[in-house]
Amino acid sequence: MKLVFATNNAHKLEEVAAMLPEGYELLSLKDIRCDVDIPETADSLQGNALQKARYVKEHFGLDCFADDTGLEVEALNGEPGIYSARYAGPGHDSKANMAKLLLKMQGKTNRNAQFRTVIALLLGSDTYLFEGIVKGTLLEEARGTAGFGYDPIFVPEGYTQTFAEMGDEKNEISHRARAVKKLMIFLQNK
Repeated sequence: MKLVFATNNAHKLEEVAAMLPEGYELLSLKDIRCDVDIPETADSLQGNALQKARYVKEHFGLDCFADDTGLEVEALNGEPGIYSARYAGPGHDSKANMAKLLLKMQGKTNRNAQFRTVIALLLGSDTYLFEGIVKGTLLEEARGTAGFGYDPIFVPEGYTQTFAEMGDEKNEISHRARAVKKLMIFLQNK
């Protein structure tokens, strides 16, 4: 079965492709020659995921799914949330985003946070949503070199390593992995 994953993020594509069972072919936006930076102007993760999936469906007529992920920090009332990728401004600069977050967290004792992913699947004329959440805490400084985004400062509940120190283990327990597993179970039972 061919499915388009509506993303230009090579890290996400690699992470999701590694989780797909045999029998699925994952196409990227590049594979379908979609070179548009699809807008994410909704006010929720769900809205942004739907917006991206609908763009592909409307312009290319292909079954697809899209995700949006945010890091939600308790002490910052859910920030950076939907702005996670552009927290420090346009350009998807992970180091700048992390630096801004760490600066805003200085002096805060509540370090609780969660990564949340919402996947919107458009299959035929139907729409389905899947969510994955990983709760954890934020460190005061980065550790590890694997992963991307806020991975070097996020320690998931029940672990002592950051996502960036885990390597492949992250793919099994991450918020995206949890949402993708729900998506895969759904597709296998469809």
